Amino acid sequence: ARDIHDGVLQVLAMVQRRGSTLGGEAAELGRMAGEQEVALRTLVSGGMVPLSRVSEDAALGALVRAVDEPDDDNPVGPVDLRSLLAPYAGARVTFSEPGAPVPLAPAAARELAAAVGAALDNVRKHVGADARAWILVEDEPDEVVVTVRDDGPGIPEGRLAQAEGEGRLGVALSIRGRLRDLGGTAELVSVPGQGTEVELKVPKVSTGRASTR
Repeated sequence: ARDIHDGVLQVLAMVQRRGSTLGGEAAELGRMAGEQEVALRTLVSGGMVPLSRVSEDAALGALVRAVDEPDDDNPVGPVDLRSLLAPYAGARVTFSEPGAPVPLAPAAARELAAAVGAALDNVRKHVGADARAWILVEDEPDEVVVTVRDDGPGIPEGRLAQAEGEGRLGVALSIRGRLRDLGGTAELVSVPGQGTEVELKVPKVSTGRASTR
């Protein structure tokens, strides 16, 4: 569900917006993309989707491939979290890391990196492509702390609860859900006019569901 939210739903929403702007045949494509976005959001939120709205064979086929295909690239030992977060750095994203490796179990490292990616996606979506963001990695004795901060206007009070009620699960599913599965926590602090900060904490010995995958 998290992978679908981070990729497919965002693409469908973009197609809907662009189609409406372009008009003509693109508008029809945008309308269909909007219908599929609603259906898929309902599905990943735990609701029921009429079979006429989605292709049952395609959906089941994708799930079977995802579960059955072996992942030969997964390392057995710990991986350095820095190597997974470094690709996020760029002209608008500053990455600050310790001078030594930050080892984590492969599943924990991947999920934590994906949560950071989701936080940066939220910055681009809600603040804009020109927004600046900072990633800070801290290697503590018992846990790893990653902070993602932006220079946006902040989140209005009550907006997150409203988004979750509407089935828009960016923070609830892609960020908090991932950290909860790792036995960690995700705290979001937003002050109007002072940007938003997301603090992600993962224990080095994880007892969450992701550690047993």
